Amino acid sequence: MQFGIFSVSDVTTDPTTGRTPDDTQRLRAMTTIAQHADQAGLDVFATGEHHNPPFVASSPTTMLGYLAGTTENILLSTATTLITTNDPVKIAEDYAMLQVISDGRMDLMMGRGNTGPVYPWFGKDIRQGLNLAIENYALLRRLWDEDVVSWEGQFRTPLQGFTATPRPLDGVPPFVWHGSIRSPEIAEQAAYYGDGFFHNNIFWPITHTKRMVGYYRQRFEHYGHGRADQAIVGLGGQFFARKNSQDAKREFRPYFDNAPVYGHGPSMEEFTTETPLTVGSPQEVIDRYAAMREHVGDYQRQLFLIDHAGLPLKTVLEQIDILAEEIVPALRRELEPERTEHVPANPPSHAERVARARTDGREHAGHVVGEDHWTGKTAVDSAVTPDGAASGG
Repeated sequence: MQFGIFSVSDVTTDPTTGRTPDDTQRLRAMTTIAQHADQAGLDVFATGEHHNPPFVASSPTTMLGYLAGTTENILLSTATTLITTNDPVKIAEDYAMLQVISDGRMDLMMGRGNTGPVYPWFGKDIRQGLNLAIENYALLRRLWDEDVVSWEGQFRTPLQGFTATPRPLDGVPPFVWHGSIRSPEIAEQAAYYGDGFFHNNIFWPITHTKRMVGYYRQRFEHYGHGRADQAIVGLGGQFFARKNSQDAKREFRPYFDNAPVYGHGPSMEEFTTETPLTVGSPQEVIDRYAAMREHVGDYQRQLFLIDHAGLPLKTVLEQIDILAEEIVPALRRELEPERTEHVPANPPSHAERVARARTDGREHAGHVVGEDHWTGKTAVDSAVTPDGAASGG
């Protein structure tokens, strides 16, 4: 399994000092965090995409491109790439560029975002959010899979004989996750294409996560990509750990109580009971996340949110060390021997996807124009109907 961290890039006042970093300081802290995670041996660093304060990560490919040149091994990803408000042509070119300069050491996660006003800022209608996600991603796939694209849809101007550049590395597009918290239509989309599904369940009880992942697994098998337990699943999480539980709770409480993302609501104790947030000793974190497998089955990626709520950079780096040195090795020892043999241990790497494409006798993943490899259907066949339900199987 891959273990890593993701950032939502919030700029939040440290409640213990009253200090608020400016945008430059926060962005530089994020690059330091990613570099430290690489040096510590974690598998993944992912950044969100936001276009509104208090968040500053508005250009993920800029940050990840810089990190591609200043890290060695860590896989670089997004925690959200806004498939609804970004032009799919720009996504195709930006992430193919990132794929090339990182030598395939990247993937990305599609999402609709959690900020309603972003839609009109980019000339879109939030009421069309799901339809935008479906049409834009169908076009993105074609732009990566086909050298020359002629296309006409509902939400952007037509394309005639268009070639996105650069072409994907080795003719194989990046691996894509679809991130969703509450929309079964997005789980359906991930399953339809045989892509990964990431349930960022940092605010949700495990019962909800279990239902969403279970639905995705069922639909993944339905579309002929493999057995349900072979579907590629990722989970979000968050923790704060110190040597003993009392110290962890005492240190983290003021950050929890004042954090804009969940402060001033349920108590920390209530929140840690109802969601994956774990505040305590490393062993408590290990026990909590080892148990996730009991609810969602074997899964391939676990990302943690640890650089938020105004926590100082020094503290975040200490949390990365605890994660890399104590928590991850223990989780690997506990989880890997129990993994079912035919279930992938990790998401497919670029090298694996290239080898699979060559074995299948095609130069890139999308050999049939505009059609799914396995079902022969186009994305339009699985469009969202006006009442919001997914159709097409």
